[in-house]
Amino acid sequence: MTADEMKAAIGQETVSDWIEVSQDMINKFADATGDHQFIHVDPERAKATPFGTTIAHGFLTLSLLPLISMKNADAPRLDGVKMGVNYGGNKVRFLAPVPSGSKIRGRSKVTEFEEKRPGQYQYTTETTVEIEGSQKPAMIAEWITQVFV
Repeated sequence: MTADEMKAAIGQETVSDWIEVSQDMINKFADATGDHQFIHVDPERAKATPFGTTIAHGFLTLSLLPLISMKNADAPRLDGVKMGVNYGGNKVRFLAPVPSGSKIRGRSKVTEFEEKRPGQYQYTTETTVEIEGSQKPAMIAEWITQVFV
């Protein structure tokens, strides 16, 4: 879509497909980050916690925002993008644990869109990550992306 169409899409909510957060995904994230706390990687010990099972790292959930975006076919996208980069976040809140084997999806809306300089745009997306079968979301994040056309 054009820059004007992106501006017109501000506030429109879209929803991604479901993504399974498997124990294998959690284990690989633990290996990548060095965070091997038992609540993430030891199913037997995790059974004795209030969670009753292993849970995903909060930062794993946050790191899935690009995949959630890719799995959101209706999300507004600027035409002609050659490259996109993460610019940072305004706020992130981890509200509920994501149990191993559960499915998550993102409910997203663009809240800001602006041209920074010719061919460079910045937009902010607010995404609520839902857990299938749960009333409480796993995370709410306000994330900033820059794209170059």
